[in-house]
Amino acid sequence: MFDAAVASANPAQVLARHLPPRPQGRCVVVGAGKAAGSMAAAVEAAWPDVSLSGVVVAPVGYGVRLQRIRMLEAGHPIPDANSEAAAREMLAAVGGLGPDDLVLALISGGGSSTLTLPAPGLTLADKQAVNRLLLASGLDIRTMNTVRKRLSAIKGGKLALAAAPAKVVTLGVSDIPGDDPTAIASGPTMPDHGAEVDLSDVVERLGAGLPPNVVRRLLAPGTPAGPMAVDFRLITTPALALAAAAHIAEQHGVRPVILGDNLEGESRDLGAQMADVARRAVDRPTVLLSGGETSVTLSGAGAPGQGGRNTEFLLALVSGLGGLAGVWALACDTDGADGASEAAGAVAGPDTLRRAAAIGLEAAGHLDDHDSGGFFGALGDLVQTGPTLTNVNDFRAILITPPGRP
Repeated sequence: MFDAAVASANPAQVLARHLPPRPQGRCVVVGAGKAAGSMAAAVEAAWPDVSLSGVVVAPVGYGVRLQRIRMLEAGHPIPDANSEAAAREMLAAVGGLGPDDLVLALISGGGSSTLTLPAPGLTLADKQAVNRLLLASGLDIRTMNTVRKRLSAIKGGKLALAAAPAKVVTLGVSDIPGDDPTAIASGPTMPDHGAEVDLSDVVERLGAGLPPNVVRRLLAPGTPAGPMAVDFRLITTPALALAAAAHIAEQHGVRPVILGDNLEGESRDLGAQMADVARRAVDRPTVLLSGGETSVTLSGAGAPGQGGRNTEFLLALVSGLGGLAGVWALACDTDGADGASEAAGAVAGPDTLRRAAAIGLEAAGHLDDHDSGGFFGALGDLVQTGPTLTNVNDFRAILITPPGRP
């Protein structure tokens, strides 16, 4: 099911039918995110007779070989100097275009980090400090991206404004609960509807680690990007990935129940809630499918352990189930990397806690230390995919088999 979910979001399979008519003038391709390289490759394959130029940037390890479009790699989840260089090169690529020219923007999750240009008065070090605080804050992705837009000279529609008067068409791979196009990669080609949002509560939550010039910028009202023509086309979404997984379940005689593609909240809380749901009796094999993006609020004095929101969800689920027979689960990020981990996520079953106890692993302690990746790694239960070159967010499946049923 997980393989089917990832395959359904492969740009090589879905991008071509969303392309606009071929341009009369030049075609400049720009893009950012974990799917930027695979999307650019799909454009090159679909338009072999179109003169293409431009630049796309993906996290390190997510680049692909391209023939006509320049491929860059940059830091993720913390931006680096390559992130800033990519943003400047992208702005230069779309400058000086005319009304007959086309800018094709390829946007996916991960673009907020890999496409980073500090607003006037800020530095890359400021942006890096903010990103570290955001990642540990437990804030939802929309709020994080509102902060990032306020501090950026390219996000929140500013890339599209730089391309005027050329036509801008954006193809998006959604990793955002609700598929809000202004939030994917912080919306470099979309209007900034959060420019005047009061961020004082966010400043308070992020704490004293915020640089003073960042605080001043966040507390001042933002500047809307201005009027722009919007042509945004979603090529794949978390809902489509769950549907592909549900189809696999049905083929194997398992009833799929899709709980939603936009579940949010603390990973460990959702895991505990899902354990309660999984305990309910079913009359035939059933799989509970869900997507979205949970969060992990780091706490405690020590450094956090290995893992991310998917393995933390799974460890909380396992703890809540207490070894309940007939229940198996998988929780993975469709991009192939769960948080800062090198694993996509992990799998678990009725014997997980028993096997852990046999080698001296204690679930509650690993959960409190945010070391879920270390827990499942010690058991050999991590799912290792490597970069998948797409990103439709988290994928969770809980398979429930009634007693006496295979």
